[in-house]
Amino acid sequence: MIFAKKTLSISLLAFAAWGACAQAADLKIGALFPMSGPNATYGDIFGTGANLAAEHINADKILKEKLTIQYEDSQALPQQGVIGMNKLVNVTKVPYVLSAFTGVSKAISTTAARTKTVAINGGGVGPDLADLGPYFWNIIPLANFEVKAIIPYLIKERKLKRFVLVYVDDPLGASIRKEMTDTLPKAGGELVEALSVPASSQQFSGIAARVRAAKPDAIYIASYGSQEAQIVKQFRDNGLKQQLVSYSAFSIPEINKLPEAAGALYTTQNVDWNSTDPVTKRFVDDYKKKYNKMPTAYVANYYNAVRLFGLLAQQLEKQGKPVTGENLLAQRIETKTFDLVGGKATFASNGTVISAMQVNEVDGKGGKVVSVVSQ
Repeated sequence: MIFAKKTLSISLLAFAAWGACAQAADLKIGALFPMSGPNATYGDIFGTGANLAAEHINADKILKEKLTIQYEDSQALPQQGVIGMNKLVNVTKVPYVLSAFTGVSKAISTTAARTKTVAINGGGVGPDLADLGPYFWNIIPLANFEVKAIIPYLIKERKLKRFVLVYVDDPLGASIRKEMTDTLPKAGGELVEALSVPASSQQFSGIAARVRAAKPDAIYIASYGSQEAQIVKQFRDNGLKQQLVSYSAFSIPEINKLPEAAGALYTTQNVDWNSTDPVTKRFVDDYKKKYNKMPTAYVANYYNAVRLFGLLAQQLEKQGKPVTGENLLAQRIETKTFDLVGGKATFASNGTVISAMQVNEVDGKGGKVVSVVSQ
């Protein structure tokens, strides 16, 4: 697995270098993904979706030019994200940037707005990402949708009412705490304890003791990357047997293969991987052929983010308009619906995609769907 991760990271960097050397006629977009550090696994996953979409767009000749993606390493950190965004906007001069992680996305949003560059997020889920202005779009349902989808299911179907939240001390964790505080009482549940952990922390035996003392029915984990895997493992090692719950950050191989995570529940947007819809079927078939495994929601998000750019740019080119951030925004508002992986997609007026949600269970095989929730 380590070899595979390194290989994919190298391939992303190679793709970036190749893009930098591409001919001037190429049409470039940017991507701010973590390609190093503890969250590099997300960059690997995101890149497989984005690259596959670019391959399909180029194979279909949707655009007059060849589409390339210029990758910059955000390390999932706001400061590094801003450095990468400035390079993409001021040096490479891309009109469209793929973003990820709530903190990074918020940090780059002012540059996106000032330069009229579209930034599209497929990984961060902080609800305030919906309020970052017209040039910041979300191709992933945000945490408020994720929490609202799973809480009624847990209370009504699983009969779980007392919750402890363990959340990372950053904008993502704070947003999920607010949503849990608002949603649980209305659904008939109770947040009996909310425990924050520093983003760099990897030791949780003390937190486990406080969770045990609170005697919850379920433990909601709002973290990501290697930290969330450590939380799960150390909670089980410390004898906590309660139902574990989380959001879309659980849809990564490190969690899925973790024995201690078996049976944990988490939300993603609803995608029928067996759909005969041509866009979805091609995406699933080609991804399985290329990587010998099923895609995940994150892969679909960044495939859709790049495909959305291709569809918008195609319309602009047909009209003889330059592919600028300003024109991409106007075309998205005018087009209304798009054929993406998962079916037809629409955007709310704030630029956030509207989607049904599903509750998944960690089963060691990529996750199985246990409930679909319309929003």
